Amino acid sequence: MSEKNRFLSEAIELARANIGKGGRPFGAVLVRDGEVIATAVNEIHATNDPTSHAEMNAIRAASRKLGSPDLSGCDVYASGHPCPMCLAAMRLSGVDKVFYAYSNEDGAPFGLSTAAIYEDLARPFPAQSMTIRHVPVRLGSQADLYAEWAEAQGGLK
Repeated sequence: MSEKNRFLSEAIELARANIGKGGRPFGAVLVRDGEVIATAVNEIHATNDPTSHAEMNAIRAASRKLGSPDLSGCDVYASGHPCPMCLAAMRLSGVDKVFYAYSNEDGAPFGLSTAAIYEDLARPFPAQSMTIRHVPVRLGSQADLYAEWAEAQGGLK
C-alpha cells in the first residue's frame, strides 16, 4: 500500500470511529516527512463549534505540537473533500499538499457537500449570499492599527 493510501485509510478509519461516537464522517491526518504529526476528527457534535472540522482540529494539534503556526512541509490527508474554511486554514498555515478520499459529489446525496459554498465564494462580494462590505473606520486619535502592530513587532522588515 502506498504511503498516500495508508494515510488516507487512516483518515477514513478515524471518520468511521467518529460515526460510532455520534459524529460526522470526517477524519484528518497531518503528516511531515512521513511522520504523523496530528490526527483529528470532526467534533461539531461534541463542541457545538461550527469550526471544529477534522482538518482544523489537526492543524491546531499540529501547531501546538510543533510550537509554530508554520506547517510548511506538512501534508493533510482527509477522509472528505475539505471545505473552503479548512482549505484556507491549510494555505494560511503553509501546508504543502492535501489529499482526500471522498469528493463533494460523493457526499452530496447525504448532505455532506460544500460545493455550493465554493460556488458562492467564487462570486464577487456583492453577489454572494452573505453581506460582505469594506467599511474603512479609523480611530483618528489613535495610531493606525496595522502600523501599531508592525511597531510592536520591531518595525517593518
